[in-house]
Amino acid sequence: MKTPALALALVTGLAAALPAAAQFQKPEDATKYRQSTMFVMANHFGRIGAMVNNRAPYDAAAATANAELVVTMSRLHPTGFVEGTAGTQKGQANAAIWTKRAEFDTGMKAMQDEVGKLLTASRANNLDTLKAAFGEAAKACKACHDKFRNQ
Repeated sequence: MKTPALALALVTGLAAALPAAAQFQKPEDATKYRQSTMFVMANHFGRIGAMVNNRAPYDAAAATANAELVVTMSRLHPTGFVEGTAGTQKGQANAAIWTKRAEFDTGMKAMQDEVGKLLTASRANNLDTLKAAFGEAAKACKACHDKFRNQ
């Protein structure tokens, strides 16, 4: 019994230690992965945005559920930013991500911090608190897009 569990732990540990690029068979897979995680993130962020902009009724439970998904996606999509996946078309990842990686990583961390605050705000059950946190999270997202996404 101990041998299969040990083997599983070893394989899991090795897989976690692989560089992000090794997790994708082709660069296109990394691009699709990050675009997919951002699509899901944007969808749930937009649901909160509809509440804070009075386009949908405020629902504290729904805001929290959506914020939880935004936080999860914010942790997943950085994995898809691997060398060789820059694009040249509008909306695609800009090559500056890899020439200014430290700046990109700082922006990614700032966004993750702000969406974490959004989750905390969603749990306060107060629309004004949610609005303030939403605005800061949106600014963090936009700052990175402005610098590292083709316009």
